[in-house]
Amino acid sequence: HVQLVESGGGLVQPGGSLRLSCSASADALMYMAWFRQAPGQKREAVAAVSTGGSSTMYVDSVKGRFTISRDNAKNTVYLQMNSLKPEDTAVYFCSRAEEEYGSTWANDVDVFGYWGQGTQVTVS
Repeated sequence: HVQLVESGGGLVQPGGSLRLSCSASADALMYMAWFRQAPGQKREAVAAVSTGGSSTMYVDSVKGRFTISRDNAKNTVYLQMNSLKPEDTAVYFCSRAEEEYGSTWANDVDVFGYWGQGTQVTVS
């Protein structure tokens, strides 16, 4: 059973930084992604990383500001968020895909079968 636990959210001023972490159970190695969901909005894919970490993908609104990475030895995926804006405010979710997508931008919630509980990020 795959378990994902996010941490690192909080309140930050515009222009600030946060680093989110997602700790996964030992058998969770697969294509991983961070999604976010603001009140009244659909869940949106923010960034994804291939199983080996060589391919990373981002939604246009965070390119150049956010960096996704992973440490498979620690079963952990990170999202470094810099130059944060009020519009980045949302609950951020870590997710694991059902299969490997390599360098393909898999941004559909339906291809991700495992989710963490979410961590709140507020930029104000």
